[in-house]
This record gives sequence, C-alpha cells and structure tokens, in this order.
Amino acid sequence: MENEKIDAVIVAKLDRLTRSVKDLSQMLELFEKRKVALISVAESLDTGSAAGRLVITIMGAVSQWEREAIGERTRDALRHKRGKGERVGNIEFGYKLAADGLHLEQDPAEQAALAEIRRLRTAGHSFRAIAAALNKSGHRTRRSTLWRLESVVRVVKLDAARHERRVA
Repeated sequence: MENEKIDAVIVAKLDRLTRSVKDLSQMLELFEKRKVALISVAESLDTGSAAGRLVITIMGAVSQWEREAIGERTRDALRHKRGKGERVGNIEFGYKLAADGLHLEQDPAEQAALAEIRRLRTAGHSFRAIAAALNKSGHRTRRSTLWRLESVVRVVKLDAARHERRVA
C-alpha cells in the first residue's frame, strides 16, 4: 500500500478543502513535489497546469478574504447590538429571557440549583458529588436532564466568569 502512487486529490469544491491561502499554498507545494494534481470539481480546475495553479491560488485568496469579511461583519453586528444594550449569544444558566424578549431575568429554579452548586462547591464537594446531590434533590439541567460532572463544571466556570465580569 505504501508504494502505491496517488495521481490526484479530488475535492467537490475548493473552499471545502481550505479557506487559508497559506494552507492552500503549502498543499499545492506538497502536491507539486509529489506530482499529485489537485482537482476541484465545482470549479473545473486542475493543478496539472500552470494556469490551473494560478486560478486555484486566486480562488483560495478570495475564499480567505470572504471568510475574514464575514468574521468582520459578524463582529461589527454583535458590537452594534451590544452597544444598543441588546442581548447576544446564549442565555447563561440561572437566567431566562424576559417577557419583552430583550432583557434577561432570573430563573428561580436555575437560581436555586446555582445556589446549591455554590454552597456545595464552597463546602469542598467534588463536581461528581455535586451532580449526584443535585439529582437527588430533584434539580435538573436547563434541558430537564440529570446533572453530570461536565454539566456542573460548565456551570461553575460560567458562574466564575460572570463573577469576574462584575468585579472588573
């Protein structure tokens, strides 16, 4: 199997392979050294020719630009929403969306679970022991499932981050 030669790598579409000009350039260089053609079906391109390599490189640059532009627009839109006081992202455990659909309010059941997690953690209990205690006392996760070690860890980390933001 090791001695078999690969003649070509075929991809459905170039941007499914990579959107990084650097990565594409390194792949093309490796393929060229090993005399392996890169064929993109959607764009009907083949790196077997100089023209094909040029077009694929240009398309890779355009794909990278597109990815970066989308990232910039998303970042700007989120910054704008935050600037207007609008909520962005997931709702943290312990809170729910208020009736106005814009603001957050405390969720009593989740706040009770959060208080119990804090109490048990302060008392030195392990994450696994906290999960067991929450399940035994009838607390459930946001998805109404039993608590697991990973769920407790996630909530503790988010709670600590929330506390740090308030202190800063």
